[in-house]
Amino acid sequence: MQQQYKSAPQSSSMNNQGPGGDSSPFAKKKKSCPFTAAKVKTIDYKDIETLRQFVTERGKIMPRRITGVSYFYQKVLKKAIKQARYMALLPFVAEE
Repeated sequence: MQQQYKSAPQSSSMNNQGPGGDSSPFAKKKKSCPFTAAKVKTIDYKDIETLRQFVTERGKIMPRRITGVSYFYQKVLKKAIKQARYMALLPFVAEE
C-alpha cells in the first residue's frame, strides 16, 4: 500500500531567490557613493558640514553599509574626521 503524493506545481512567480532577492518585497536599492557621484577628488578636513553628515550624534563614524560610501572614500573620510577631531573642529565624543 504505497501512496504517491504529487508535489504542488510551482508557479512562475515563485523562484528560488532568498531574502533580499529581486522578487522580495524587502529588496533594497543599492546605495551609490555620494563622493563618487559628485566626482570629489579629496575630502577636506576643514569642511565640517560635510563631515558631520557621516558622524552620529554621539561622535561615532557611521559605517559604509549605512552611508553608502565606497571603500576608498570611507578610508579618506575616516582620516579627514580624525584630523578634524585632532584640530578640535569636531568633538571626539558628544557632550552630555
